[in-house]
Order: sequence, then C-alpha cells, then structure tokens
Amino acid sequence: MNLKKILWTFKRHPFLYLTRFRLLSKNSNISEIKDFTYNYVNNKTDIPEYFHKVNITIFKDEKPSSDLDLVKKISSWLLNNIKGGPGLSVPSDEALKIMLEGKGGVCSDMVQIFNNFCVINDIKVREWGVTRAPFNREYGGHSFNEVYCKELGKWILIDVSYCTMFFYEDQQIPLSVIELYQLLRENKNVHYKAFNNNKTPNKASVEKNYLNPDTIPFLICNYSNKTYDSFLKFSRPLIPIFMIHFVLYTISKSYYYKFPLDDYKKIFS
Repeated sequence: MNLKKILWTFKRHPFLYLTRFRLLSKNSNISEIKDFTYNYVNNKTDIPEYFHKVNITIFKDEKPSSDLDLVKKISSWLLNNIKGGPGLSVPSDEALKIMLEGKGGVCSDMVQIFNNFCVINDIKVREWGVTRAPFNREYGGHSFNEVYCKELGKWILIDVSYCTMFFYEDQQIPLSVIELYQLLRENKNVHYKAFNNNKTPNKASVEKNYLNPDTIPFLICNYSNKTYDSFLKFSRPLIPIFMIHFVLYTISKSYYYKFPLDDYKKIFS
C-alpha cells in the first residue's frame, strides 16, 4: 500500500468520521436554518478569479433569466465537463482546474465549486450532507446543494453530481431538502427527475443517498472559502487535511453542522 492509500485510509477511518460529527454537530430546527446561506460568509469578491473566467465560458452563448434555469445550466455544464475521480483537498481554484482536467473530484468537491458559481451569479446557495443514523461504516455519506429561486419563492434541492431534482407526485415545482425528507418520512410519493439529457443518474446511487430510511440530513454552515483556501494553500500537502480542520476548529474558524430534523446523537446510538 503506497503513502497516498495509507493517508486516505487513515482519513476515512470511522473514528475520525465520528469524531468530526461529535465536534461539529448541533441540533437545530427548521425555523432557525431558514436564513443560513453560503453567500453570507462568502462575498463575490472573495471567489478566486479562475471561477470568474470559467463562468464566462459557461454562459458564452446566453445567460438564463430565471434562477432555476441558471442553476440548471451551471450544473449541466459542470457535469458535462467533469468526469470525477479521487477526492481533493486543495484550494478551490486548484480543485476546479484539476476537475476540469479530468483528474479528480467527488460529490463534496462538486458541491463546493457549485457554491462559488452561485455566489458569482447572485444565487443564494447552501450545502447539505447526509449520513446514516445509527452510523453505518459501509456508507460514506453524500453532499448536495440547495438554491433559493426567487421566481419560485422557495429553496430547492439540486444534486449537481446527478443533475437531479426531487418532486412530489405530479407537481412541477422541485422540493426543498426539508420538504423531501418530511414527505419521505410520511411515506408520500416522491420521485426524482434528471435535467441533463447527456447524463443518466444511477438509480441505485440516488436511492442509496436519499431514500434509505436511516438517512438524516444536515446543513453545513460557516464554510469560508477564502479561509479554507488560505490554509490549504500554505499547509498542503505537508499537513494532513484532518489536522487543518482541527486547527480551524480550535480557532473557531471551522464550518459546523446543523441538524434541523433529527437529534444528531442518533448517529452514535
């Protein structure tokens, strides 16, 4: 086993995974999270210049007028131009370059670069994750986004990794994260639709990441792209990523998790 595999195995060790949730998790409620956005912590001027250059390419033909069509265009362009690969722990502009070169990127990397494109285009966005309660060492979790569409007057879940949204019965308006999990727990008829004709979402993956009854969602708050970029730029690859996270935690600069629907302690039961 080479050094990279050893570090990856250590990073994904269940002890570190559970420790992260013990340190960063907070119970919340639906009302408390309604105004949390990635944009609040990240200004347009803080987003690296490379994102602005790529943004011009994304919209070189036209820029949709509605928020919904705009985020679909960003999502489709990213999925069409990024094939994915190993997870990245590098500054955001470097991550975007690596991903566009076809050399890496997992769901959390897709989510984070999508966040930055939304900020550039004045779209309110936030990042969610899911895990299992009780903890399942065979499941590593999943990350996805939620955007606020002004023309719809609501938050909607968007999974950039699959170019997918969720709907209730035959309604045409996409569901928010809270709506999705409330309906699922009421055993209502929820389904998903892909909006990228070039890519077909893997049914098993979508069902595993969203529809498993042990799945619980959490909102990722206070992620400063500028702060993390600075630390990653000057400390990687010499310092393991979990040590960087711990340093930011000790100086109160870390992101944290809010659980609006569940008691996070269920993870440890």
